[in-house]
Amino acid sequence: MTHSAAKFQKKIHALADTFIQELQQKTRDIESKWQQYQSDKHTEMLPVLYRKTHGLIGSSQTFGFLELARVAGSLAQSLKPLQQNNGSMNAQQQDQIRQQIQELSHLSNGLEQGLTQNITRMLRGIIYPDSDTSCRIFVVDDDQEAAQELALQLNYFGYEVTVFDCLTAFCAVVKKEPHAIVLMNVEFSEDSLAGIRIMKEIRRELNESVQVMFLASNDDLSVRLEAARAGGAAYLTKPINSSELIDQLDSFIVPQTQEPSRVLMIDDSATMLAYHATVLELAGMVVKTVETLDAVMKTLLAFNPDVILIDVYMPECSGIELAKVIRQIDGLFSVPIVYLAAENDFNTQQEARHLAGDDFLVKPIDPKRLISAVAMRVRRARLLRGLMVRDGLTGLLNHTAIREQLEREIVRSGRLKTPLSLAMVDIDAFKEINDAYGHAAGDRVLKSLARLLKQRLRGTDTVGRYGGDEFAVIMTDTEAPDAANVVNEIRKVFSCLLHISDNQEFNVTFSCGIADIQHFSDAESLSDAADKVLADAKMKGRNQIAVNAGD
Repeated sequence: MTHSAAKFQKKIHALADTFIQELQQKTRDIESKWQQYQSDKHTEMLPVLYRKTHGLIGSSQTFGFLELARVAGSLAQSLKPLQQNNGSMNAQQQDQIRQQIQELSHLSNGLEQGLTQNITRMLRGIIYPDSDTSCRIFVVDDDQEAAQELALQLNYFGYEVTVFDCLTAFCAVVKKEPHAIVLMNVEFSEDSLAGIRIMKEIRRELNESVQVMFLASNDDLSVRLEAARAGGAAYLTKPINSSELIDQLDSFIVPQTQEPSRVLMIDDSATMLAYHATVLELAGMVVKTVETLDAVMKTLLAFNPDVILIDVYMPECSGIELAKVIRQIDGLFSVPIVYLAAENDFNTQQEARHLAGDDFLVKPIDPKRLISAVAMRVRRARLLRGLMVRDGLTGLLNHTAIREQLEREIVRSGRLKTPLSLAMVDIDAFKEINDAYGHAAGDRVLKSLARLLKQRLRGTDTVGRYGGDEFAVIMTDTEAPDAANVVNEIRKVFSCLLHISDNQEFNVTFSCGIADIQHFSDAESLSDAADKVLADAKMKGRNQIAVNAGD
């Protein structure tokens, strides 16, 4: 059993124990509320009684106590008409409710029996994350000079690369690290298809797919077919264009390294919140839980969730009412809202959308179903959000989005009294690059710089395409001289990258202007100051960094 699996099972057992410990008090509370209603006939007690009973249905099913859930469901169905009839009931209905409450109380004793079997059944089929998953890259080629040059280009983008010139040595290592990404040369001196042959053998021996991209001088269809049969995910012909190679690697690496999904869960049941949060955290998501209404607003604004899960029944308001309020908050209108509901709370998915939500999940929620549904909603939301704020070519924030982010960061830095710098980066002689090598080559240069900036900067920094061949970098908690040192290191690396167009290799440089809020306090003056010294850097010969100290 993996460490994550053992930890997860331990948490689920602890939550089930907590549920059992709290259950008797909950059933006594239901019994007390019913007796109080019979004595006082206060109809406002009925919604409270119904909500408490309804809450037992999903939690009982979640932990595998199906008979308890059935009785709670029957009691809830008996209580529901009373709310609609203003508490009116006959003797038969009254006796039926009394018997159901007694049965509920009886079942709440002795639930420890069968708990282990219930937990085992719940966990069956869950896929646990592999903590050993790696994004290392193996370059395999008996042409040492070409392999080392390729490794150097990949190192510029922050990848950890190991070079092998011997197939035997590679085979020994890849069997121990099958999750590495393999860049395999097809032709070796002893065999023109040795790279393909060896990957077929490894695939059979390991009985699992190794991610491999084939590099070849031969572009024949027959060779491409053999590479595909060997499990090749890509086939690149030499000379290798590093920009195209990085694009291919991104398709492997980015899904593993993107920011974790941020999930906000709102429910008055601490046990169910903890259970669902544990399941989602197992899948690598970041989860915030809220039990009380007074904490909702603060958490919403501070956490910035990708998706919100709301229980339909809560003490102070319904989940539907809360969703309507959230929809009125600036910046949260498009965040997906998913209701956690019993089977009969909504008739259709369309009804859920009409009531300010996007979807509903029926309790009890299978762990795999919960993870899949939340992940799907986050992917769709991020895709739609990305189409609105991202540049189509580079994937960076577009001009409007980076300007808005700059204004937000200036306000934040002013409030926290922390430094902030803005770097304006512009590719040197970009028109000449387009004229000499074509616009497709120019686009690849832009993508290479965008990728390098994202990989070399901190996660707290923000990069945007300001327009054309100009990029803006917002560097939080950073003064201008420190920002200049960081960007200068990126400048040196970028100038060493090899770009290829029609078998012609060429290098590209950039210039940069930097200003900080110590000297320029608002977004307009800050960007103007950075642009001014960027122009000065261009005039002084390009391929350099200039800082505006406000003198």
